[in-house]
Amino acid sequence: MTKDREKREPSAYPQAGVASTCRSYGEYMDMFALNEEDLLGGAVLDVAGGASEFTARLREKGIEAAAADPFYAGAVEEVIAAAAEELRVSSLKIEALKDVYDWSYYGSPSRHRSIRESSWARFAEDFRREDARRRYVAAKLPELPFEDGRFRTVLCSHFLFLYGDSFGYEFHREAAEELLRVTEDGGEVRIYPLVTLKWELSPYLRDIMESVKDVAEAELIGGKLPFTPVASPVLRLRKRPKNQV
Repeated sequence: MTKDREKREPSAYPQAGVASTCRSYGEYMDMFALNEEDLLGGAVLDVAGGASEFTARLREKGIEAAAADPFYAGAVEEVIAAAAEELRVSSLKIEALKDVYDWSYYGSPSRHRSIRESSWARFAEDFRREDARRRYVAAKLPELPFEDGRFRTVLCSHFLFLYGDSFGYEFHREAAEELLRVTEDGGEVRIYPLVTLKWELSPYLRDIMESVKDVAEAELIGGKLPFTPVASPVLRLRKRPKNQV
């Protein structure tokens, strides 16, 4: 496709249910606009982590990390196989819709798939370890099985706001409160993307930012991973210390 040729008008992404994807460590760092220094201050939680390699890579770097997703409830090999099938299906969807995406980051659908396959393989390796269930916790929003203030950094990728047609405003409000509950004072929650599967900015976003203002400073920051047909910022919630609440 030449630069002068217009992209196809984006239509809604065809997804039934919540996908469990295989994003790489590099994708996480870029889509959440993170620096490694951001992750050195304490434990990290990846909510709706799916079959991403992020938790495994953090452990390699000596950073305490956990992931929470109801996807982890199955038998080990069944979870790994389901992730591989989701990767296959999603890659076919993206190939069919390739004209609506921004390929300046990935280069091509084939490279996009290659990155995800590598991430899936690293996740599978880590998920097979005897101690894996200590860090891959079968849990879902808006109730997480962690104590108050357990994590310094909490991330939520491709779940909140994206599935706004399936999960309403009250769910999003309760989920945001829960993410902040398990975040330590002075820590951060980051959520991405903030668009729906119809590629529209979520109608819940501003109300959610307003709803948490007493316990967190909410702001939108730019991400570093161009891809979606409609660019999305990152929602950053900085939890206020108790003496500032």
